[in-house]
Amino acid sequence: MTCYPGFLCGCRCAASRAAALRSLLKYQAAAAASFLLTRLPLPGRFQRRLLTCSRLSPVESLLPSFAAAGFPPQQESSGSPGPGPFALGQQSSSGFALSRLHQRRGRSEGSAGLACGGGFRPSRVVVVAKTTRYEFEQQRYRYAGLSEEDLKQLLALKGSNYSGLLERHHIHTKNVEHVVDSLRNERIEVRLVKRREYDEDTVQWADAVISAGGDGTMLLAASKVFDRFKPVIGVNTDPERSEGHLCLPVRYTYSFPEALQKFYRGEFRWQWRQRIRMYLEGTGINPTPVDLHEQQLSQEQHSRALVNGRFYDQRSEVSGPHLLPVRALNEVFIGESLSSRVNYKSCKPSFKFSLHRASYYEVSVDDGPWEKQKSSGLNVCTGTGSKAWSYNINKVASQAVEEILKIAKKHESLNLPLSRELIQKVTNEYNDSLLYSPEEPKMFFSIREPIANRVFSSSLQRGFFSKVCVRSRCWDACMVVDGGTSFEFNDGAIASILINTEDALRTVLLEE
Repeated sequence: MTCYPGFLCGCRCAASRAAALRSLLKYQAAAAASFLLTRLPLPGRFQRRLLTCSRLSPVESLLPSFAAAGFPPQQESSGSPGPGPFALGQQSSSGFALSRLHQRRGRSEGSAGLACGGGFRPSRVVVVAKTTRYEFEQQRYRYAGLSEEDLKQLLALKGSNYSGLLERHHIHTKNVEHVVDSLRNERIEVRLVKRREYDEDTVQWADAVISAGGDGTMLLAASKVFDRFKPVIGVNTDPERSEGHLCLPVRYTYSFPEALQKFYRGEFRWQWRQRIRMYLEGTGINPTPVDLHEQQLSQEQHSRALVNGRFYDQRSEVSGPHLLPVRALNEVFIGESLSSRVNYKSCKPSFKFSLHRASYYEVSVDDGPWEKQKSSGLNVCTGTGSKAWSYNINKVASQAVEEILKIAKKHESLNLPLSRELIQKVTNEYNDSLLYSPEEPKMFFSIREPIANRVFSSSLQRGFFSKVCVRSRCWDACMVVDGGTSFEFNDGAIASILINTEDALRTVLLEE
């Protein structure tokens, strides 16, 4: 990568201002940018104050001003082709470089609550609390008028421990109260909401969003945040039962005031987690999302809801492309709704069923040729999601590695002792290769259980790509985002899946 003097190289090189501005112009490459550059108030008290607050070099200090003036790190040209399967442009090098600059601790502009010197002090915070299993069971049977004793007996019949669920609920509630009280003690205005009350207006009101739950709650909290400068912070409110990969270290669950003080002093690092955006086009599409968590729909209800919503769209031959109103922090999964289906004929004891309904689609990666495939679905993940479902789809077991090495040793006459240490080392190295940084603007694409024969290929099974396009040939398929939001994806629909650095989610990293 070429290092231009004084520009985005990470070093503090003392280049002349003219050389630095030439580098900036070369990367921006826009007439409007050059027009603005000649009018920036570089000399005087403004520049000295900006440099003192942000501790940036003279050239670096110009970049946030460009973003604030309406020139974000990456913009889509109004004259460019529409976002179809082959028209979606890739990220420019200048856009990625600028986004990397904003990742430096405490150096981002344009968001309320950012203190001079790198600290962060919000005035208004929304806390999104998860719905515990105990609350879910209560809501599930609230219309039946069950008493607590009835609920206890019903849970026992299902093999669930009522006392255990109630205990976990109390632990979660206590930790949520600790977070809310800590914020209010700092004179921060707080709104405590549940999933049903969490909407775009609430997000607009807040300077920051705190998810109080586990990774699922963090995904929910992030799903409605489209302002890349608005931080989303996760607190694991039940560390004994929740992994909390996306949350602050567990110690801050019990000492949240300490985390707040570190925010104020700037003793943290901003982490910009890349997210996936999706465009949907084609025939009979329905860009209306279905919230799987909130509605708790059965597959039959889900299909009926999508068919009803699709009726209007089918009156037009081709629709789209539509930018879907959600971003994927973990992954996007595409596949048939049911891999096993039973069809009953009237009331007779005879029935027929399909043991497996494979997902049939065509796929193109990085604007390459279309390839027909059948599988049990495909998964496209971010660096954040590379530790989640995608990892479990693609990881190998040490037993498989050992068997493969034995075959290789036999055919190649390798004089290689297959020790337990070697097998485990090879296993770990392969599995680690599936993981990558949440801040990298790339996606990992993988096919789940591909079917290969003379008709369907399996040459594209996994790998890192910039863009994935999928044309559905399915009958009852869904495109599911982060396991919580679903879109119909049946025959004739085309999805274009890619990363735009403008969609990055702003989170924080605190040391243990």
